[in-house]
Amino acid sequence: MGWGDDVSCCRPHRNRVDWAGGLHASGDRPAGATRSVGRATLRSRLTEERPRKKENGGRPRSSGSIFARLLSGGDFDTGTQDLAGLGDRITGRARGVRCGRGLGALFVGVVFGTLAVLPAGCGFGGQGQITLGYLLWDENVANSYLIRVLLEDEFGYENVELQRSEKVPDVFDAVAEGETDVFMDAWMPNHRQFVDEAGDKVEVYREPWYEGKTVFGVAVPNYMEGIETIGDLKSSEPGMITGIEPGATLMEKIGQNAVPQYDLDYSLVEASTPAMLLELQKAYSMREPFVFVAWSPHWMNLEYDFRYLKDPKNALGTADDPQTLHTVARKGFAEDDPVAHALISEMRLDSTQVGSLEVAINQAVDEEREIDAGVRDWLEESENRSAVQPWIDAARQAERG
Repeated sequence: MGWGDDVSCCRPHRNRVDWAGGLHASGDRPAGATRSVGRATLRSRLTEERPRKKENGGRPRSSGSIFARLLSGGDFDTGTQDLAGLGDRITGRARGVRCGRGLGALFVGVVFGTLAVLPAGCGFGGQGQITLGYLLWDENVANSYLIRVLLEDEFGYENVELQRSEKVPDVFDAVAEGETDVFMDAWMPNHRQFVDEAGDKVEVYREPWYEGKTVFGVAVPNYMEGIETIGDLKSSEPGMITGIEPGATLMEKIGQNAVPQYDLDYSLVEASTPAMLLELQKAYSMREPFVFVAWSPHWMNLEYDFRYLKDPKNALGTADDPQTLHTVARKGFAEDDPVAHALISEMRLDSTQVGSLEVAINQAVDEEREIDAGVRDWLEESENRSAVQPWIDAARQAERG
């Protein structure tokens, strides 16, 4: 789902909400106005990597979600990390952290491997080495670790690097500049602008890796009865829609279109994705009224019983239209590393498989095991092994030449 840009330069200052500290008053807030969640930090349970920042330059299942555990970029010594400003899946204009080595744990900050920084041009296809660019989106973390495990376990790759970007433009830049070989989570057509900017420096795999229909929208838990449409919120609590990062297209459509068109006396709260998911977990456990921004593919669709609200007035426009999820590779990658190219190009996962992989990874991290261990747990299930076998077979064929 979409992540937000830093729009503080052009957005009127509103009251700010910190989940721990409450409202920071800065004037009266009109009905339907957007509020922002202040930055939050989580302490790593183990060791954290500090990612490399570009020159000049979230979503927890609880405390144990993949996304929160992969967050890094805070103080390496103290193990703190910032949950805000994680890029925008839909707009992603702001630039941020570019690169780090060998990501650690999934969502609350467990990181594996030693701290290291990759130099520019860190992709070394065809030599048992490859660099996978990724963003802190659950499905992207999951498919990146899955490909890494398969390359290492099945084909003996010795150095599969995971290079993190926090902003959408950065990961496309990294691929275009040859700093990473592939990025496996381009949401099309929303990311078309970044592909166009990269020009002939990147190649988009024709077939999407995700075999499902993406879903965006406003949602409520199933225990909130009598609410089927966005308009039904007029007569319900809590008078607040908990959203994600500012700048996301869906957030803009909700605040600027849906709230006024449905005449809702609601405020739209901007939050980091991890903060939103933490609030969802709290409200759900207490069966409290809760209105939030949801999307699929994401493990929340397996973890919680909720429904997406209908939009009979089409207030959200095309913001919630289905997307296809593709891989973007640097130019020449297929020729330089035909084995990895074949494996990645054959990758196909449906909603259930993506969700169950994310859950398996979360479970491993909750047990203080490595992320790769969660992937291997998932692969031990016969149906999952059967799902990836065609990818492996295609790569074997490429290996034989």
